[in-house]
Amino acid sequence: MKDQKKAEEIASLRVQLLSPLLAVGLDAAKAQALKKQICEQYGLSERTLRRYLANYRESGFSGLRPKGKGRRESDNIAPEVMEQAILLRREVPGRSVAQIIQILEWEGRIQPGEIKRSTLQERLASRGYSTRHMRIYAESGVAARRFQQRHRNRLWHSDIKFGPYLPIGPDGAKKQVFLVVFIDDATRFVLHGEFYPVMDKTIVEDCYRKSIQKYGLPESVYFDNGKQYRTKWMTRACSKLGVRLLFAKPYSPEATGKVERFNRVVDAFLSEAALTKPQTLERLNELFQVWLSECYQNKPHSALENKRSPESVYRGDKKPLRFVDPEALATAFLHCETRKVDKSVLHQLHGS
Repeated sequence: MKDQKKAEEIASLRVQLLSPLLAVGLDAAKAQALKKQICEQYGLSERTLRRYLANYRESGFSGLRPKGKGRRESDNIAPEVMEQAILLRREVPGRSVAQIIQILEWEGRIQPGEIKRSTLQERLASRGYSTRHMRIYAESGVAARRFQQRHRNRLWHSDIKFGPYLPIGPDGAKKQVFLVVFIDDATRFVLHGEFYPVMDKTIVEDCYRKSIQKYGLPESVYFDNGKQYRTKWMTRACSKLGVRLLFAKPYSPEATGKVERFNRVVDAFLSEAALTKPQTLERLNELFQVWLSECYQNKPHSALENKRSPESVYRGDKKPLRFVDPEALATAFLHCETRKVDKSVLHQLHGS
């Protein structure tokens, strides 16, 4: 089971590094430039990259799983060494992986030849500190907030907002609920939004899955660094669905400014909902869906051309929607975990 989980993680990372080459309509010159860039960023040879591409096109996600026990080098990087490597990359974002390894060797933290360049690059990418990630972080300032995709489903944003307290706890005790939304970058259209009774990774996955069921697959999703988003399950799901997974720069909430702005608009709904005093989560969600349709989706939006409404722009876009087979979608969101059996012969999943 451990080897299988490791193989899945490696395959997920490989899909993410291949994702720029899988874009529709990519011309040969652009593809060659991207291949060169990926090889430099991830420390791969062109032959290895071609092999990854051929395996993915032939067998999909499963074709990128390492054979046998997988690559064991990744397990050989001590946590303290990995943290130092991240600090070196954050200190000078332009440092190459080879330079980071050289500094670690000079400082006596590792022995010469102890860490392979491709191994460290893969680990940096999994933590959100690849060269590509650092470039995204550097560009996610004011200019990033003005940037807008040209077509629907090119990029989705998501966020979690703290909601009101409802009498849904044991014995009618009040508990806080949480709103999760997925918003299309190009049109500001809310693909799905829902209040949930807990705040963990399951609510993000549920909202993401419902968005895909209704409006098809995005090319990319862009999250902040909350633990509900940065999970191996999300990486695995996106990789199996062929969706690029991007994260905002740590401690930079402005990088997700579009969805943050929507959350401020939701404050108006929460004020109105407080007057009706909904007593159940179902009722709160019913009110939210009515408000969403009447007061946001079909209202003029100042950031859209001619101040059109998000729904009219989204539905008027001629870019085809890309739906996924229900069985494939269910498989992408399946969870696997090493389970323990206690003295009462009970299995535990996710510690419960």
